[in-house]
Amino acid sequence: MKTQVAIVGGGPGGTAAAMFLRELGIDSVLIEKEAFPRYHIGESMTGECGALVRDLGLQDGMSRYSFPVKKGLTVYGKDGNNPWFVPVMGRDENGKLYENSTWQVRRSDFDKMLLDEALSRGTDLVDGKAIKPLLEDDGAVHGVRVELKNGKNVNIESEVLLDCSGQTTFLANAGVTGPKYRGNYDRQIAIFSQVRGARRDEGANRDDTLIFYQDKYHWAWFIPLDDEIVSVGIVTPAAYFSGKKESKRDFLVREMRELNPALGDRMEDVEVIDETRSVVNYSYQVRDFCGKGFMCVGDAHRFIDPIFSFGLFETMKEAQLAAPAIRDYLEGVDRDLPNPFARHENHCETGLDIVEDAVDTFWEYPLAFALFVHKRYTDELIDLLAGRVFQQQPSPAVEAMRKLMRRDRSGGDSMPQGSRFNQA
Repeated sequence: MKTQVAIVGGGPGGTAAAMFLRELGIDSVLIEKEAFPRYHIGESMTGECGALVRDLGLQDGMSRYSFPVKKGLTVYGKDGNNPWFVPVMGRDENGKLYENSTWQVRRSDFDKMLLDEALSRGTDLVDGKAIKPLLEDDGAVHGVRVELKNGKNVNIESEVLLDCSGQTTFLANAGVTGPKYRGNYDRQIAIFSQVRGARRDEGANRDDTLIFYQDKYHWAWFIPLDDEIVSVGIVTPAAYFSGKKESKRDFLVREMRELNPALGDRMEDVEVIDETRSVVNYSYQVRDFCGKGFMCVGDAHRFIDPIFSFGLFETMKEAQLAAPAIRDYLEGVDRDLPNPFARHENHCETGLDIVEDAVDTFWEYPLAFALFVHKRYTDELIDLLAGRVFQQQPSPAVEAMRKLMRRDRSGGDSMPQGSRFNQA
């Protein structure tokens, strides 16, 4: 089987990439091992993620599923006091901020909607598991071997292999990319489920994301999924969780009521209605994630921190950015270079560096971060938390955060001195 682009992973990164490629007249094949709909975490969209959905012409689909409308994000301090709010706002053609909105999504529905839409626009689907990249003698990638549901293997030859496998990091695990580094933060774990009966705010902001801070790397999320159900998760150092010697469900229920008074007040009469799940080992980065015949997208090469809900945006934005880079490659641009996608790789890393610097500033200097939001750099932080990290950056706010963190990125290295990632 041959195609121009083979895409490993049928989640939002893969399906968005397929649709953006189709807009440029490029054929692709999606390879997905799971049956959809399937459960996935990561339910909140930034403002720019909502813009990507609109760019793909999916507004009607969002309405059909009645996904909650998100107007902003509120972060509550340790004692439930001094909350600060960041609205979802866009920028018009004159650079002026305007009120906007995005969505919260139940990922089982959202991901299935994207997959169905990609297939309806002409993308092919191979129902199987990617098991091995196909390599030329010089290390260039020219496709992927797939194990089908019936146990047979098939080779899919491609000019470009796009790794949208998420935290599976298919190409990194296969040794095609550079090394994978773990963040040097405390090893973290997220414990999460869905609840019915949580108290929400009244009015236009009832479906907003709420973040409840307890201590460094110890926080909770509150994300409405429909009129009744809320996704709730606790993120904490793994040592704290293991020290409690509780089941995941008992840990979640107790933390919902004890972590922060502003969260506890909302959880007095809740019912846990879904399995309690966990994810460990947040924060990693893959080096050299693009090369001859391959490219990694989103979590397949980097995951920073979930607190400000950048994950879904990052993977869909990189899918959008990948499409013109792949078109140029197919037309012969830079095709003979050691890394034909070097400019794309650097562009993605530069934007994600800004996300990392903002998140690290929040953890290391939360009071200063709140001051930046409230007083000094309000508009710049509205832009950053919306996801406008790939244009007109670094802003004065980013420069101030880097100065506070003593972090120098002037050399263009995504792992500068002071980064959470350490090559030693």
